[in-house]
Amino acid sequence: MKSLFPAVSLLALLVANPVLAAGEHDSHHRAGSSAATVKAAASEGTVKEVDKAAGKITIKHGPLANLGMPPMTMAFRVSDPAMLDQVKAGEKVSFTAENVGDALTVTALEALK
Repeated sequence: MKSLFPAVSLLALLVANPVLAAGEHDSHHRAGSSAATVKAAASEGTVKEVDKAAGKITIKHGPLANLGMPPMTMAFRVSDPAMLDQVKAGEKVSFTAENVGDALTVTALEALK
């Protein structure tokens, strides 16, 4: 009759150390897949309003995959107020939006020709 001691010992070790249970590859994958390491993708939209006093731009946009947002019209902060001088209402733009300090912020903005 075989002993259950090796199997029980392994089970106890895995329960006591979840990193070993996940495996080395999985633990590195989890650490590297945080929101901070996800590269933001450019999106396209139409500028609805530029509010220089508030440092915000309102954009009607398609889905923002990096933020998990559906298409909508919304106001964003801008990371650089000079961006607001580059565009005007009605222009189509390519932009990158990211969650910066719990505020949705445009970090890159370019008028499309």
